[in-house]
Amino acid sequence: MSIKLIADSGSTKTDWVLLDDKKVLFQYQTIGFNPYFQSSETIYNEIKHVLLPLLENQLSNINHIAYYGAGCSSSDKIEVVKQGLYLAFGNIKTEVNHDLLAAARALCGKEKGIACILGTGSNSCLYNGTEVIENVPSVGYMFGDHGSGATIGKTFIQYYFDDKLPQHLKIAFEKAGFHRELILENVYKKPLPSKYLASISNFISSFPNDSFIKELIINCFIDFFEAQVSKYTNAHELPVNSVGSIGFYYKEFLEIAAKKQGFKIGNIIKSPIDGLIKYHS
Repeated sequence: MSIKLIADSGSTKTDWVLLDDKKVLFQYQTIGFNPYFQSSETIYNEIKHVLLPLLENQLSNINHIAYYGAGCSSSDKIEVVKQGLYLAFGNIKTEVNHDLLAAARALCGKEKGIACILGTGSNSCLYNGTEVIENVPSVGYMFGDHGSGATIGKTFIQYYFDDKLPQHLKIAFEKAGFHRELILENVYKKPLPSKYLASISNFISSFPNDSFIKELIINCFIDFFEAQVSKYTNAHELPVNSVGSIGFYYKEFLEIAAKKQGFKIGNIIKSPIDGLIKYHS
């Protein structure tokens, strides 16, 4: 029996699929991994305690691991993930790729296009149907991640701290339990601040028809098109595809921003895992 384990990992969650040719044997979700913030041991411990007990009956049949992950953009970061997987699964053939390739394969298949990730963080690439040929580097939530959940959350918080929120939003925000000390503690003292900032979008999403919220999100997406998408060769001639919860749930605003910037939207999906299953079948 030849079984492949596919993993698609963002900073928030990891989707795991056990695939026997075209048949899905198992599907599960763990926390997300990012080698910029987590060690090999952290990755190993999560897999050991959460995933391995569920895979116990199939472990001996797994002969290939295809892992796609946030932060896997350099050889040293890839090695962090590979070591974590080795500690968990042993000497199984393992390929670790950037989550951008996962997005491109899931969104474009074998067609040329621009593939974007709009989730907790953001990234993009130009894909030629086989491989990523151009990429504007992502520099994280502090200096980049335009259009991401983290940036939308950070922008909203900035308005809150500057006392520029409309009064009804400020009152609702504080009533939901948010205040200055709590926000600063989560951003500066607790792990994974980008995840916390992105969680603010859960509050924001409860006001989909609010004109202030609508303008804020559209402007964040416009920044994304300007900082990322516009840099690619012949960008205005290619479909712009998006994977991730932010692009998916704010599809209407993404399309408005794209139209304003002269881009055409292609596929918009929430998660790449279904496309990866199809690709690896």
